[in-house]
Amino acid sequence: MDDFYIPKWHKELGIFSRIKPLLIIEGNVLDVYQYPEEGLVPRGSILRLPEYLHYYFKGIGYQTVVFYDNMQGFYNPNDDAAVAEFARLAAARSDGGAIRAEFKGRSESASSIVRAAMGQDQTPVAIVMNLASRYITSPDNLDQPEVDSFTNLLLASLEGRDARSESGLLKNLAVMIVNKLNDIPAWFFHDNPNVKAISIGTPSREEREGLVKGGNFASFFAADVYAEDAPFYESNPQELERVQDKFVGLTEGFSFTEINGLRRLCKNERTRIKDLSSIVDLYKYGIKENPWDTLSEEDLKSAHEDFRKRVKGQDNAIMKTLDVVKRAVTGMSGLQGSAHGKPKGILFFAGPTGTGKTETAKTLAEKLFGDESCCVRFDMSEYGQGHSDQKLLGAPPGYVGYEAGGQLTNAVREKPFSILLFDEIEKAHPSIFDKFLQILEDGRMTDGQGNTVYFSETVIIFTSNLGIFTRSESTGARAANVTPDMGYPEVQKRVRAAIEDFFKLELGRPEILNRIGENIVVFDFIRPPVAETILDAQVERIIGFLASEKRIELSLSAAARKTLLDAALGNLDNGARGIGNIVESLLINPFSRYLFDNAIKTDEKIIIDQINAAEMPYTLECERG
Repeated sequence: MDDFYIPKWHKELGIFSRIKPLLIIEGNVLDVYQYPEEGLVPRGSILRLPEYLHYYFKGIGYQTVVFYDNMQGFYNPNDDAAVAEFARLAAARSDGGAIRAEFKGRSESASSIVRAAMGQDQTPVAIVMNLASRYITSPDNLDQPEVDSFTNLLLASLEGRDARSESGLLKNLAVMIVNKLNDIPAWFFHDNPNVKAISIGTPSREEREGLVKGGNFASFFAADVYAEDAPFYESNPQELERVQDKFVGLTEGFSFTEINGLRRLCKNERTRIKDLSSIVDLYKYGIKENPWDTLSEEDLKSAHEDFRKRVKGQDNAIMKTLDVVKRAVTGMSGLQGSAHGKPKGILFFAGPTGTGKTETAKTLAEKLFGDESCCVRFDMSEYGQGHSDQKLLGAPPGYVGYEAGGQLTNAVREKPFSILLFDEIEKAHPSIFDKFLQILEDGRMTDGQGNTVYFSETVIIFTSNLGIFTRSESTGARAANVTPDMGYPEVQKRVRAAIEDFFKLELGRPEILNRIGENIVVFDFIRPPVAETILDAQVERIIGFLASEKRIELSLSAAARKTLLDAALGNLDNGARGIGNIVESLLINPFSRYLFDNAIKTDEKIIIDQINAAEMPYTLECERG
């Protein structure tokens, strides 16, 4: 890139330094920055903020530029003459190239010296007050010397004068650098027309492109590696742009300091040009090989059949789930937006209870990451209180539980490649949806301890029972919104409509629904043919376990199977979970009792002729062969 992008905050600095005597710079102030203009330093120089401001103000005509912090007083490490001139203008005493002064107090304090310097009209001065967030203990609980010090600065902003320089008339200027605007008392800047706050964010896409494209690109690689790889990319510029654009996308939200760290890491690891983006995984997760990149096409081709073995009667839900995964694997996910850094996939599982929503998430975790435990489940009914976001993401400093971190952020830090399952999402406190919005949009979250956690390698799944029941506005009574006698298209239509009403009308957060998009997957009721398949699968699992673990050969008569099936079909309101409950109460419990009462431990052949299900306790009539 031949032209340097000039960030918004730099432009604001140029505008407001000429009309406001006091500027407050907040945000990403501890980073380094590329100087975007040619001047006293070469364009593209990497500078810390105080140094950046020094060259900026010198460049526009300020000959007297000084810094202040509580540790050193007023100083300028590159210009003792500026400090001496500042001391003369403010009638302060210079001591060995610095002016020692504490910030707090009414007279002979740093704030009173600033006031005096800004009130003179001999020479324009620019005073950069660095680390201003650390001048006081708390902005909400000032002692009197602290009040006096900010009153001095307030008066300085009101009394500030202009002075003539070689480049024309300039304002005497004070610049306070703070982490957050609320680190200083609100009464100091609120409704003060002489104060302007300027916010610095993390580098924009254009700034990141400036670091990785053009002449800077070679500096990311060991010299011999770049010499070997460069000829291919010189003859294939579209491939080079693809590599660079992916890296730029993956570093969204990174500071300049972090990107420079990536540059050094890339060179130290002797990374090839084609693998540039892998260095981001190494930085974020401590690994080079991304599990998403090792998924084989054969695994995905057989995935539908593998899902059907574990999740019965939900072909539509399985297909839609796998479509999202295939989009992620092929790199087609979110092409309609800036997808880099966002979660790999977002799914919203809805439908009746016991229809396979959680089982689908577990199966997906095993298919993608080889282990069912990579499905991390959060019961959102546990996060229904006002402070629940702290439980999920970590309490801020000074609050109980700060050291423990957040349950979600800890889980993602431990397993960055995982399925995150948020069960019964409608039960979460509304404040949590603000956090979800950030995760879905940015793919990252800063926890209470200030650590950034990345969600870009996860699949996020929300589950919900919304739309299954409705409540009467007059009586509050619950009534079924969907029933098993409805066809699947009608069930799908009603459930989706209820979900939309919840987010748009009840929660008032349609933007959450927009992030989920068309990825709402409605599971169907467990219908009789599917129920029979589930029942047979569960019975076969029991028979297989007894044969392999106890060498007991078990079989059921047609009458016994019919008793189980009739009971299962009569309990479909609870889906597959209800079928499992029937199998447990009518088969597993009475059969365990039969084995115990007859001292049967191994090597036996047993036929269950009859299941007596008329009254409890249920009993079996068995025949031993």
